[in-house]
Amino acid sequence: MQVRSMEFKARAGQKLADQRLQQNLKKLSTKFVTARADAIRDIDFDATREALKERRDRALQNLDVWLATFEENATRRGATVLFAETTADAARLVAEIAQKHGVKKVIKSKSMVTEEMRLNQVLGEMGVQSIETDLGEYILQINDAEPPSHIIAPVVHKDKEEIADLFARVHHKPRLTDISEMTREAREVLRPEFLSADMGVTGGNFIIAETGSVAVVTNEGNEGMCTVMPRVHVAVTGIEKVLPTLEDLATVMRLLPRSATGQAISNYFSLLTGPRAEGERDGPEHMYFVLVDGGRSGLIGGDFQDMLRCIRCGACMNHCPVYQKIGGHAYGWVYPGPMGSVLTPSYTGLANALDLPQAATLCGECNRVCPASIPLSDLLRKLREKQMERGLRPWQERFGLQVWGYVARRPALYAFATRIGARLLSRMGGSSKLIARLPMAGRGWTETRDLPAPSGRTFRELYKERRAR
Repeated sequence: MQVRSMEFKARAGQKLADQRLQQNLKKLSTKFVTARADAIRDIDFDATREALKERRDRALQNLDVWLATFEENATRRGATVLFAETTADAARLVAEIAQKHGVKKVIKSKSMVTEEMRLNQVLGEMGVQSIETDLGEYILQINDAEPPSHIIAPVVHKDKEEIADLFARVHHKPRLTDISEMTREAREVLRPEFLSADMGVTGGNFIIAETGSVAVVTNEGNEGMCTVMPRVHVAVTGIEKVLPTLEDLATVMRLLPRSATGQAISNYFSLLTGPRAEGERDGPEHMYFVLVDGGRSGLIGGDFQDMLRCIRCGACMNHCPVYQKIGGHAYGWVYPGPMGSVLTPSYTGLANALDLPQAATLCGECNRVCPASIPLSDLLRKLREKQMERGLRPWQERFGLQVWGYVARRPALYAFATRIGARLLSRMGGSSKLIARLPMAGRGWTETRDLPAPSGRTFRELYKERRAR
């Protein structure tokens, strides 16, 4: 997926003006947010979250050891484990596997890492048909390969009427609006593809070191069709997704579905270990793991290692007031919302995502709901600091903050400046006591709202007066 994060401001403005999108995004608060709140009441959320954090940190602190253990056990079970330093390397490896086995058609379950790899495009360029089988991803694929807007609900930005129009146009069938009928139509279209594909590609929510297995979690069951029917199965995931034991996986699974969709358990949970063994009636003849670095190892031991604990549940974006208003496409890459505002600069370079660290109110809601206790607002502040250190922010912004810092470190000067500022802003409010237009950096605020004018006195003056009374 092409990185377009530098277009964030322009795209965010377009999304805010899209009334249909605004209506569609209300599903985040009416479904995901409320469902999660109900689901976590069944468990001791804080204690379980602390256990998850400890287990994920244990894996990351010895990542090389657990990856080697996974490779040993997966190989012993008959699978082939391949490592890719970059996403381009990973796409090349999958393409080589397809070429080796004479693959003409690939069926895929949802995988954000393959979005990083632009895998569908790479396979298409070598003449291999790649078909998304997750319903949301399938809808996006037939809509001119539109990128997902959400990591769990890829088409949360669309409504039923838009999808009905798309199905009628692409499937050349009568337009349906009943959801059960529409999903049946999608199944009827996809079923022949499942039966005729040569290779299945899935993501991997986690890989388990002690057994050499991959865990795949879905709500549609398409991952089973992608791993049982084709003769080749390729599981693609990031290197940070390794867990030492099945017990660790059990802990994570208590929080993943609850945080993602508000379910106590997902509809389908597959734990896959090796290719089909002698005497077994189903499963692939060949199984491969492609484990992708793609910038992940660069976070180990640094300021942003905490981000590698992420279990890709999407809770941070569901609760984010910014994401709730603009959706995922404005962020310009695979991962949107608060998690994306940290991951995109970390994986693609801070200079390629200048606005994303600012695409947050720092209200801390993402910190509160994150099942892996990732301090997202702290990480966003660190990214802002790095931008300033490297001179990546506009000179006006850097100059303004330098002036503010100079004044703030001198109490007498600060008191004098705030007195002047409070009185000036009060006069700007006029009789309405509302400021409709601020100069320079404040212009963006007053373009869409009025600023209440202050009383003309500073907080210190008001506090001193109250104390005197």
